[in-house]
Amino acid sequence: MSTTAVNERDERLRDERLGRDVPRHRVAVDETKPSFKTTEFLAYLATIAGVLIASAVDETIDARLAWILVAALGIGYMLSRGLAKSGTNHREGTDSI
Repeated sequence: MSTTAVNERDERLRDERLGRDVPRHRVAVDETKPSFKTTEFLAYLATIAGVLIASAVDETIDARLAWILVAALGIGYMLSRGLAKSGTNHREGTDSI
């Protein structure tokens, strides 16, 4: 929780204790970062690079298998991001990071 949110909450609680009429509003906070700001994305890119380098170096991994593995990694990454983002609302035009 950010310092601003804590200060606003403390002020609201103080005003409620003093009997002041306090307008209630919700502070919207994104629960997840954009995908390119996560270490998950960097790990995904590193894994793809590792698969492609391994296929170039190792004779037993042909190009077809390498691209099947890259596609499987892509599907896994998209599923993990979808689960991370499910049920969250993103405020367009603002960055919470």
